[in-house]
Amino acid sequence: MRRDSRLSVALHVLLHMEDMGPVVTSEAMGRLMKANPVVVRRTMAGLREAGILTSVKGHGGGWSLARPLDEVTLGDVYEALGTPALFSIGPRDESPGCLVEQAVNTALEAALDEAAALLLRKLRNTTVAELGRGVRRRHARAAKQRARPRA
Repeated sequence: MRRDSRLSVALHVLLHMEDMGPVVTSEAMGRLMKANPVVVRRTMAGLREAGILTSVKGHGGGWSLARPLDEVTLGDVYEALGTPALFSIGPRDESPGCLVEQAVNTALEAALDEAAALLLRKLRNTTVAELGRGVRRRHARAAKQRARPRA
């Protein structure tokens, strides 16, 4: 089953944009992400409509951050992408006549609703800047390991 990776792609793009400079083209981002620039543009368009990015057409144009990443939550990005389905599991039949399947659906829906609420709360309470700080910590640890003398 294919996973919806748009949230991952959008977060990846935002974190790289912060480091790449004030204006980034979708072609440059596509090369970096090993993705078609059209796919990158589609993802970024949703972020523009949500006020997370701005864009300028033409020579010297491209995409820019519209607000600091410490003001953008993972939930904001998720919502900008149109709130894709969080889970790929669900009931076999939405309106079953079978009492057993009705009980299964009730249990699944309750568990999925609880899990979705927890996940959305976490997304809304985590900023993209926090992810960036985590990336910088990973880079620092990796650099320390590379700098250690080999025995």
